[in-house]
Amino acid sequence: MINVCIAGATGWTGAPLARAVMADEDLRLVSAVSRSAAGKDLGEAWGSDPVGVPVFASVDVALDGVDVLVDYTSHESVKNNTLTALAAGVGVVIGSSGLTGADFDEIEAAATAASVGVVAAGNFSITAAMAQAASLLAARHLPQWEVIDYASSTKPDVPSGTAREMAERLSAVRPPEIGVPVRDIAGPKEARGADVDGTQVHSIRLPSFVVSTEVVFAQPDERLVIRHDAGSSPEPYVYGTLMAVRALPGRVGLTRGLDTLLLEA
Repeated sequence: MINVCIAGATGWTGAPLARAVMADEDLRLVSAVSRSAAGKDLGEAWGSDPVGVPVFASVDVALDGVDVLVDYTSHESVKNNTLTALAAGVGVVIGSSGLTGADFDEIEAAATAASVGVVAAGNFSITAAMAQAASLLAARHLPQWEVIDYASSTKPDVPSGTAREMAERLSAVRPPEIGVPVRDIAGPKEARGADVDGTQVHSIRLPSFVVSTEVVFAQPDERLVIRHDAGSSPEPYVYGTLMAVRALPGRVGLTRGLDTLLLEA
């Protein structure tokens, strides 16, 4: 039995994830974190009958008896929540976006020092993981690419966690070739997007998008576009998150990308 705490358990993804954990025979939801619902039972926070899961205001007081913290909070809270859990010897599944490569370096060092594991993914859906795996394969053979990140006009962080993870992992395969260096272009350099570990990333924020990530590979006279589109439901993220929770026991250090776990299976 794996004892789980979910930070963000009243949120868009956290609530269906919490219900899935409670329905699973091998997992047990022992606590939840939500500042707005602190002091309540989680079921009451959802507006239903009590479920026997206490809700706390912060992660540091919610970790008693917990094996794995799952974080679906915000870019403002996720790093501190993760480091707090690791200091307590608790493994972490990171579903929140907004962390940088430097943040992940710090998290990996903390996880290794604590001899516990962290699984982080910009997107825990199976189709997003397959898009990432296919992109990493393509980068071994196609030398030029850029990433386009689409999300709602109200999303505050750029790029999305999915796009940032894609760019960082693509650049780890090899640095992409760029036709004209950004420093040498004529016109506003911002028009060429942001440099994320050497990959140019363009973030579009408009109504009607949830999260879509597109990688465009090209060479003379041909192009390959790999794109993942998220729907309006959080359900696609639940299965992948539970897979990460089950993979954590015995794992030490940082594992990035759900595709990493899928390809290990």
